[in-house]
Amino acid sequence: MHLIDLGIFIAYMLAMLGVGYYFMKKNSSQEDYYVGGRSIGSWHIGLSVVATDVGGGFSIGLGGLGFVMGLSGSWMLFTGLIGAWLAAVILIPRVKSDPAFSRFFTFPQIIGHLFDSRAAKVAAVICFLGYLGFTSSQLLAGAKLASGTFQGIELHSALLIMGIIAVVYTVMGGLKAVIYTDTIQWIILMLGLMFIGIPMAFSFVGGWEGITQTLPPEFFAFNNLRWQDLVNWGITIIPIWFVGMTLYQRIFAAKDEKSAKKAWFIAGLFEWPIMAFLGVSLGLLSRVAVDQGVLEGFTAQMDPEMGLPVLLSQILPAGILGLMMSSYFSAVLSTADSCLMAASGNLSTDLLGKYLKNKSHKQEVRISQILTLGIGILAVFLAWQMTEVLSLMLYSYAFMVSGLLVPVVAGLFFNQRNPKAAVTSMISGGTVTAGLTILEAQLPFGLDPNFFGILSSLVAFLAVNKISNKK
Repeated sequence: MHLIDLGIFIAYMLAMLGVGYYFMKKNSSQEDYYVGGRSIGSWHIGLSVVATDVGGGFSIGLGGLGFVMGLSGSWMLFTGLIGAWLAAVILIPRVKSDPAFSRFFTFPQIIGHLFDSRAAKVAAVICFLGYLGFTSSQLLAGAKLASGTFQGIELHSALLIMGIIAVVYTVMGGLKAVIYTDTIQWIILMLGLMFIGIPMAFSFVGGWEGITQTLPPEFFAFNNLRWQDLVNWGITIIPIWFVGMTLYQRIFAAKDEKSAKKAWFIAGLFEWPIMAFLGVSLGLLSRVAVDQGVLEGFTAQMDPEMGLPVLLSQILPAGILGLMMSSYFSAVLSTADSCLMAASGNLSTDLLGKYLKNKSHKQEVRISQILTLGIGILAVFLAWQMTEVLSLMLYSYAFMVSGLLVPVVAGLFFNQRNPKAAVTSMISGGTVTAGLTILEAQLPFGLDPNFFGILSSLVAFLAVNKISNKK
């Protein structure tokens, strides 16, 4: 990498740390640190939502899908649009209309309000573990970008660098730093992909003629996937909009219901078609370059998620490469910081909250920062053990969805508020999904463990609720 690119990249990272330091000086309480003072506008929240949900992991994952299956990989984020718009219409009015929710920082506090404190603790553990895994996936995505782009940096060294940058500025700044940097980061990424990455990659592989002569027709079709792929994406990604704590934090941070709903509609459109096609198109172009034999040191048998950063490192000139890599690292940081904040909120508010009572606002913020730092270190360690970004992300999503979806829907929309049913449902769903995933079980019809986890959660909730009602 040229010194110009390295200078641009370092300057960008220092700027992100500067934002974190600025908001560290402005935060005066947990209200500021975790929900941004509940006064943030719809565009900032909408761009932050899509930056968090798509982020670096899905950017790298979409590139991998485009590399393997072409344009059909874009359907994964179509489920994100459905989830965002359903949440805007169904979930946000319910949450913003309940005065009790106006003092909450986290998703498990909602579970505690609907059921009891024991249910809230179980939900907090599930959220914490899920967002710990999701944070790790983002750090791994950043490490793959760095090791594929910067010569001489291997994966684990890149992971340490990414971990330090993401953790330090999140620890300092809290949710305001996260949301405002997300806005900047998302704009940088989108403009970088639209006006730098795709045009230069398109030209590099010989334009449309070079693409069509290299790849088979199925790469340009929208049915180059199994029905199981769409179902598995749908049952994992759509429900996360109803249980994701990073999303609830932004609902809490919005000024009012109208702002929150507008933010979710904005986020859905940016997910699909905009980001979906940008991501898979770049992955498809990297596959073309590999099949043409013009991507030095890379073959189709290697990790498909590495094709995209390797392509960009070889086609972009000095200066432009630094800008483009800053764009991608923006996406990584925009998700890593949000997930880190969610896990920290679970730990400080839901699991350790009773030990933090009667503390001054300054002490609250300082303890929150220490916990965020500890979680960040743990996330780096977990990422060290993993190799594939998209799988780690979807495992984390699936674990949260299978444990949390049924109780929150039952409590919020059907007024079913049996604490025993909720706890049993959460434990059953999360355990089934985690167990089947760890055992790598061969499941009927090619469905994901998450499907059976949600089914187990629903059966457990209904059974315990019915037994309790008979007593």
